[in-house]
Amino acid sequence: MTADEAGTAPPVQGACYVYGVVPEPEDHTSALDLPGVGDPEAQATFVGHRGIAAVISAVPTDRPLGTPEDLHAHARVLDSLAASTTAVVPFRFGTVLPDVRTVVEELLEEGRDEFAEILKRLHGQAQFTLRARYVQEAVLREVLGENPAIARLREEVAAKDEDASYYQRVELGRAITDAIAGKRETDTAEIQRRLAPFAVATAHAEPAVAEGVVNASFLVPQEKWAAFEKAAEELAVQWHGRIQLRLLGPLAPYDFVDEAASETEEGR
Repeated sequence: MTADEAGTAPPVQGACYVYGVVPEPEDHTSALDLPGVGDPEAQATFVGHRGIAAVISAVPTDRPLGTPEDLHAHARVLDSLAASTTAVVPFRFGTVLPDVRTVVEELLEEGRDEFAEILKRLHGQAQFTLRARYVQEAVLREVLGENPAIARLREEVAAKDEDASYYQRVELGRAITDAIAGKRETDTAEIQRRLAPFAVATAHAEPAVAEGVVNASFLVPQEKWAAFEKAAEELAVQWHGRIQLRLLGPLAPYDFVDEAASETEEGR
């Protein structure tokens, strides 16, 4: 449905869950063969207006959203679009508007120029997220092998009871933590050196676990997806048994929309 098709039945009756915004497809009646948020029977579809379109599905309003299934459904719709090379501006989970008319008039019409510019900047690109964590036993062996003083302190601590070695245990823990931090810095730089050349932008977040090495996202043009994945696989082989790597993607550009929006504002 477009703003000019007032006589056409809207693709969704009632409240609309909004996943994000994409370029307007030629076929407004097309639907994604994926379960919608809040209602697995409600497929995601498009409502277009002046060259852009919202990705929406019918959503029940008689219960709160937020189950694991809801979260997964939200991500699946957005990531399937990104994997199909469709530029997408992903919305935060939980965006609900009262009806299709509101989607068109208050979302697409009011934000049309900004959305169009952001989509232009994100065209042909998708996010890949790399999460890496140390294999604890392996990295501890490295630390002890490379730092004789730490190894000796560990032996001294092991020879004493807990009360007598309390302060030495604190010192040992601090020394090991500092040594691993140094390794983390080196390994993060190596990941950046090997993968960043394939990306147009990168973003870093704090690892979610203590043994985490890196939690990094890369905005990668479609023509470099295969090369990027190959480079990540080579790292995984090189660090097998030492660092566990998990590569997610292609994903919607969750970590790069704000940057694209800022560039759009600066360009005005």
